[in-house]
Amino acid sequence: MHTRVEVKRPKRRYRVVFALIGIAVVAAVATGAVHWRKGETRARPAPAPVPVTVTEAARRDVPVFLDGLGTVQASNTIAIRSQVDGKLQSVNFVEGQDVHRGDTLAVIDPRSFQAALDQAVAKKAQDQAQLIAAQKDLDRFKALAAKSFETQQNLDNQQGKVDQLKATIEADQGAIESAQTQLSYTTIVAPIDGRVGFRQVDAGNIIHANDANPITVLTQTRPSVTVFTLPQGNLDDVRNAMQRGPVSVLAFDQDNAHELAQGTLMLVDNQIDQATSTIRLKASFANDDERLWPGEFVRVRVQIDTRKDAVTIPQVALQRGPQGFYTWVIKPDNTAEQREITASTIGDAAVVTKGLVAGERVVVNGQYRLQAGVHVESQSDQAGNAPGNPS
Repeated sequence: MHTRVEVKRPKRRYRVVFALIGIAVVAAVATGAVHWRKGETRARPAPAPVPVTVTEAARRDVPVFLDGLGTVQASNTIAIRSQVDGKLQSVNFVEGQDVHRGDTLAVIDPRSFQAALDQAVAKKAQDQAQLIAAQKDLDRFKALAAKSFETQQNLDNQQGKVDQLKATIEADQGAIESAQTQLSYTTIVAPIDGRVGFRQVDAGNIIHANDANPITVLTQTRPSVTVFTLPQGNLDDVRNAMQRGPVSVLAFDQDNAHELAQGTLMLVDNQIDQATSTIRLKASFANDDERLWPGEFVRVRVQIDTRKDAVTIPQVALQRGPQGFYTWVIKPDNTAEQREITASTIGDAAVVTKGLVAGERVVVNGQYRLQAGVHVESQSDQAGNAPGNPS
């Protein structure tokens, strides 16, 4: 008879061993992953500095301007017309020519007017001869009346003839002057220095004093004036500036890109246009180079004040946020700081009254990539902080 013996295997011990081995493998894998991540972190390069363009806040005198739209006008515009009727004998100018005061522009046939003058002169000479004879008769009448050989009535009649002839001679002199004036009108001269325009009547035509079209138009462009408008809310500022002294005015082209002339404010109109709520003003420009042309539309800038020693930055450095204006400031360690400031814009400059001091660097280009504390690579803006240019 055989006896069956059961041998018990150590199953539980093997399970423990396998568990320990698994834990060790997991720990090794985790440790390797940690070291790999640390190595990766050490190998990752630092963020590159953000490239920006900067300029320094500067102290300077900032002119305060008011901007308006205006039209250039000639200081004088004269329609050259005939003051008498007659045949236009000659035109003595070239269209577009510069002429001087007293230059002959046109001549009307003077013969009929010369004849009228000669007739008036002859009439005066005739009456003067009659006056001499009448005066001699009067002298004789007086001598005879003194001896009672002539009546007082005849003496008075003779005196009346003499007085009448004297009055006639005075009338003759007036007729002579009138004829001389009419004759002078046959030569049309330039009343001022200026430039003539198109010739509207040709030589050989019969012209009249009441013709609708002038012979030409003469304009004086040196100096020129500009009439422009500003909102009525600017009236007090302009008047205060005029009380302090001459007010400077700049004229720019329509694109507001090129300065055409510098002048002085002449006057403010004596009433406000209620339809547009604007005031009209007039400025005078020497216009020696004739860059201002009559009828041209220009942009006008009136300097009403100057802010002395103000801290300024370019307007492109000014940003607007929920709390108001701010700008990006580059600190000495080349990190960016978002700085709230109090500022107002004048032209293409911003005048800072709080939050910034002269000499601090502000960003004028590249702000969109900035965050507080980020390192920057700055490049100086040479165009920089130049307020007062047209915007």
